[in-house]
Amino acid sequence: MKPYTLAPDLNGEGLHIGIVCARFNEEIGFAELEACLAELGELGVDERDIMVVTVPGALEVGLTLAQMAETYEFDALIALGAVIRGETYHFEIVSNESAAAITRVSLDTNVPVANGILTTEDEEQAKARAEQKGKDCAQVAVEMANLSAALVPESEDEDDDFDDLDDDDDDEDDETEEVVNTPRR
Repeated sequence: MKPYTLAPDLNGEGLHIGIVCARFNEEIGFAELEACLAELGELGVDERDIMVVTVPGALEVGLTLAQMAETYEFDALIALGAVIRGETYHFEIVSNESAAAITRVSLDTNVPVANGILTTEDEEQAKARAEQKGKDCAQVAVEMANLSAALVPESEDEDDDFDDLDDDDDDEDDETEEVVNTPRR
């Protein structure tokens, strides 16, 4: 059996990408951002079609992504930042809630979101992963934007019924409407 298979499409030309980067653990987030922007450029996304917004931390990323998604100006969004384990339970709360919010945005709006919020045991792990995660997010965003566009069903032309009419018929209809709408005396 040979089913129809959509191949991954990493052509970023014409795509509009929004990026939200958390400033907490700023060095890691900005390393991700730099790598992400470079990869988006390599994939053909024009820098004028990229919007970057920064927020205080990972918990603020979800709200900002939601606001951006609701504009429907972006083909895909990217979340960047780092949550590094500390000595308290706060790590689990921030990690879980930020991931849930990011996923919810994508599911609620049908706008693809690449989740690049690193969750690591220590800063060393985060630094080691930042560059690659930034590149990965760029690729995921472009691929998913293209896949989402390819999966949109072709809409039927609502004017199909009128395709058979020529211009003369349209003019006659216009005259008829004028007569019908003219008050009688």
